[in-house]
This record gives sequence, C-alpha cells and structure tokens, in this order.
Amino acid sequence: MQLADQLASFKPLKGVYGNIDDNEIRNRFPEQLVFTCEGVKIMMRHIGGSPPKYNPETRKELLIHQPQLFISGHSHILKVMYDEKINCLHMNPGAAGKQGWHKVRTLIRFVIDGKEMKDCEVIELGKR
Repeated sequence: MQLADQLASFKPLKGVYGNIDDNEIRNRFPEQLVFTCEGVKIMMRHIGGSPPKYNPETRKELLIHQPQLFISGHSHILKVMYDEKINCLHMNPGAAGKQGWHKVRTLIRFVIDGKEMKDCEVIELGKR
C-alpha cells in the first residue's frame, strides 16, 4: 500500500487488485476498472487471459464495454498484441514484483494522445 500511496501523491493512480493482494489493496482497488483516458476507452483486470484465449468472464466484459485498450496481468508474460476480432489493443506488462516465476521484472510505458496510443516501450527493472 505504501507504493500506491507514493505513486498517488504525484500522479493520478488507477489500478485493480490481483490474486495475491491483501484486503487493504482489495478495499482500495476494484477487480475491474473501465474508464476513458483522453479519447481511449480502457478496461483493466488482473486475470483476463489474452487474445484469443480470454477467460469467460473477461470475454463477456470485453463485449459489454468494447474498450480500445485492455490491460491485464496474472501470467507474468509481457505481451502487447492487437485483437482484430474485437478491435482492441491488449497489453500485459509482465511482472514488476519480486514474487512469481518470471526472471526479469518489467513494465510498459506508453502515451495516449487523443485517440492514439503510441510510443510504447518496455522497461526492464532488473532481475527478480
């Protein structure tokens, strides 16, 4: 929670809880978040799958909300791919934490400018 507080102190913070998060995090962040940034509708969930293998609940939510960007995690596998069937960019930033089976901690930084998503870069944070 300390890291979330630090991030929120200087930039707007949005997030969802993950499967290993405690009640403090679960009380602060929802399981799913749908919002608009500039002209891009975004959906975030921790456990979602990826194109074309979304889990059933995520598939239902993607069809309901029709986001242009879907951000999910859980697999610890960094992946950025476009799902042509639902016209949605999927991003999984990998894993920035020290728990899990990944070998390198990663995150993704990108720019939303109007309706355009651009300048996507992978940032490696070092070994787990």
